[in-house]
Amino acid sequence: MSAYGHQMEREYSAQSLSSAEGSDMGSEFRLESVIYMSSCAATVFICALVIVGILLMTLLTALTVMLQSCESREAGALESLKYDHHRYDYCKMAALNAEINRFEAYSLPDVCKDVAVHYIKEGHYMRDLNNSVALVESYFNKIKPDDDGHDVVLMDIDDILSTDTLHTNPLLYGYNRYGCDDCVREAKHMKHVFLIELYIKLQSGGWPFILLSRKPEKLRDDTINDLKSTGCGGWSNLIMRSNEEMKMDTRDYFSKRKMGIQKDGYHIQAVISSDMDALIGTYFRTQNFKIPNPLPLVSTRNFV
Repeated sequence: MSAYGHQMEREYSAQSLSSAEGSDMGSEFRLESVIYMSSCAATVFICALVIVGILLMTLLTALTVMLQSCESREAGALESLKYDHHRYDYCKMAALNAEINRFEAYSLPDVCKDVAVHYIKEGHYMRDLNNSVALVESYFNKIKPDDDGHDVVLMDIDDILSTDTLHTNPLLYGYNRYGCDDCVREAKHMKHVFLIELYIKLQSGGWPFILLSRKPEKLRDDTINDLKSTGCGGWSNLIMRSNEEMKMDTRDYFSKRKMGIQKDGYHIQAVISSDMDALIGTYFRTQNFKIPNPLPLVSTRNFV
């Protein structure tokens, strides 16, 4: 073989060796990039995945049960609230009809006494009382009395001078069984306080007052003293019932007296009372303001 042939053979042998070494290194690299796991480790890994799955399912089930429980409680609360609203609406209408038609208030269903206690204890009556007085004040803030003194305000003073107690008014019986010995009496007292403050405020604004009462004329002196003791003085007139008027229905009595006031040249700007008998009757172009009573206490006063 020539010298050139020997040289070619050596180069071919060198290239073959280099290729073989490169192949071994590539194989070694591929083997090093593979992660080997023993059967024990694989078992532990699979068990861990199963446990995590079980925990997630347990958590999901617990959340579902909690949501269902909350929904059930909320549904029960809504049903209870709906029931209470139905009872309140029923007793409100029963009391209103009793007052308009002069039924005896203590003949109302016993369930209404329970409603009345909640109405007072939960502050609903005080809110209604405050709102009704605010409506009166808002009305009078927008108008002024005439300078001739013929614009007057009629107020039912039996609201101011009410002395009802558990011993004198049958409407107040039966509330102690509901844990409300004093709350009804306190509610009526707050109405008394609110009306006195309203009287003083309107009078300081220049409004003349004509006061009406269901009480007989023979109690005039006592009534005047009681009014003065409460700070309600300076009225234009105090109207009380004559012997003949004591035989009249109070609705007819108030209508008769209001017509007489109109005939005397006065303009009745507003009538303020917590009782319907002072507000209904002969039509007058005037504002009537109904002050709320503690539901369902309908004040059917019969003075003798």
